[in-house]
Amino acid sequence: MNWIYLIIAGLFEVVWAIAMKFSHGFTQPSATIVTIVGMIISFLLLAHATKTLPIGIAYPVWTGIGAVGTVIAGIILFGDKLSPVTWLFVILLLVSIVGIKMTS
Repeated sequence: MNWIYLIIAGLFEVVWAIAMKFSHGFTQPSATIVTIVGMIISFLLLAHATKTLPIGIAYPVWTGIGAVGTVIAGIILFGDKLSPVTWLFVILLLVSIVGIKMTS
């Protein structure tokens, strides 16, 4: 169950990162609130997951989910462009997240 909390925490990391972009430097109140609430939920779920998961496993998975998810959201929502080499590293990051899960 703590892996599920960790995955959801990573997804909320994507939520707050994207909301922060929409907040335009915290000048848009609704996006700022979503950013703060997303951060709180993400951190609380991460803290809950680390009750039983080692921090050396939980933290990199959490940040990896957030990083890959934010890259994908940036492409979809903002039209971000990635070079082929950058795509390679995003794929390596995803493979690393799966590898950490499978070996822990």
